[in-house]
Amino acid sequence: MPDLTRRVFLSGAAALTASRVLGANDRIHLGVIGTGDRASYLMRILTRLPDNSLDAVCDVYAPRRDAAAKIAAPGAKTYTDYRAILDRKDIDGVVVGTPDHWHKQVTLDAVSAGKDVYVEKPVSHSIEEGAEMVRVIEASGRVVQSGTQQRSWDHYKIGKQLIDSGMLGPVHCVYTYWFQNYGALSQDPVDPAQLDWKQWLGSAPDQPLASEKYHYWRWYWNFGGGALTDLMTHWIDVIHWYMDDSTPVSALTSGKLYTYSWECPDTITCVLDYPKNFTVTYHGNMSSKIDDGGIEFRGSKATMKIDRSHLAVYSETSRNAPGTLAPEPEIIVRSEQDGTVSHLQNFLDCMRDRKTPAANIRVAHEAARASHLGNLSLKMGRRVNS
Repeated sequence: MPDLTRRVFLSGAAALTASRVLGANDRIHLGVIGTGDRASYLMRILTRLPDNSLDAVCDVYAPRRDAAAKIAAPGAKTYTDYRAILDRKDIDGVVVGTPDHWHKQVTLDAVSAGKDVYVEKPVSHSIEEGAEMVRVIEASGRVVQSGTQQRSWDHYKIGKQLIDSGMLGPVHCVYTYWFQNYGALSQDPVDPAQLDWKQWLGSAPDQPLASEKYHYWRWYWNFGGGALTDLMTHWIDVIHWYMDDSTPVSALTSGKLYTYSWECPDTITCVLDYPKNFTVTYHGNMSSKIDDGGIEFRGSKATMKIDRSHLAVYSETSRNAPGTLAPEPEIIVRSEQDGTVSHLQNFLDCMRDRKTPAANIRVAHEAARASHLGNLSLKMGRRVNS
């Protein structure tokens, strides 16, 4: 994306008048900024949802831009400068799939231009960026949805109801994890003739083009924040939602690079303490994918385990199943659809009715803030307080 100074922000009223008012049956016209794997997946979902059209795509790498154009609506225009999309009066909103270090800039420029925004998590590259985004966006009247899709996923909403019912008893221990195997992934070398590397770097320090940094930018501090911002942000958002507590009082993180040549650790543990008397422990490893990712809420009466495939509740008073150290679940709910589908639909619905989306900018900032706090502890080599 281009290295540009941020525009002067419109006031909330001015931002609202800069865009058309959508009726219940109006087709929503969208642009996509940053068209990597995740954004392309979002595009494919949007093509299956009713009454929207992907009319513009922007990327500074030609192969990705061209591939996205094939997913978009017939006649969709392609750009290398995202501001050209924001200048179009016929575009109602944008989907932002850039690297993390561009999230604030592109989102706030879009809001200033009167556009609604779906931006992937984490919404910010630092705690300070997130605080600024909350201030500007909440004053703007624009709809901004973060890509923490669990908030729109049916079985996660059921999990919230179970927590609120009190059936788990007091919960003081929350364990969460995410395991992936990047060694099983392969990426094509980047063609420097088709990539504007300077524009991709944007506000990041000038440095030579490296295919590893382009493909695995999440694991370099200039562009992302490793496992905590990329993965823990999803789970800590669920924990904040369920426990009704979103500001950790402290963080303590330990991590090492054992397998890869990145900057961010491939094996990491983060411990967060919260005012409402519970502790969250996150553990992640990027060279083993067994069990994927999930959360365990351990209460005095029952334990709830939830991941993207199911939810299960285990009673403390039930006898263990033969040959195991756990009882059969009292409640089990299977997931039948990726919550990203309903999350994007929630975004489109809110564009029409102007209601607050499920993952609004404030909860998005709070989730990212916890992850940034964990990374701050890692860099400082000690416990840090919020």
